Amino acid sequence: MIRLDTHVVLWLYTGDTGRLGPAVNAALDADDDLAISPIVELELTYLHEIGRLNVSGAQVTADLRARLGLALSDLSMASVVAAAAALTWTRDPFDRLIVGDALAANGVLVTKDDSILEHMHLARW
Repeated sequence: MIRLDTHVVLWLYTGDTGRLGPAVNAALDADDDLAISPIVELELTYLHEIGRLNVSGAQVTADLRARLGLALSDLSMASVVAAAAALTWTRDPFDRLIVGDALAANGVLVTKDDSILEHMHLARW
């Protein structure tokens, strides 16, 4: 299962596929299972609330579930927080929990975020 960072989810939703990196395109071409942390939906909701998105996080994820079969991670919050607790290289709570979810699942996280790519061994772009 390939996990996606928030910006990747947004680009898939908007059809801005030219911004997607090789790891996402390979996963889409291979029909790999795609998943997100519930924190991605929460971050999208936050972006909607502050006026940076015109749709809610729930609308984005519902659309991608229908179009791409996007799954929502069902890991316990306790396991995600335990994995995220050691991630002292970021102060962004969304990034910390999204990375924690991928680490707790021992899964690849597709992101263009340079800091995540530098610090997380399972991150790919």
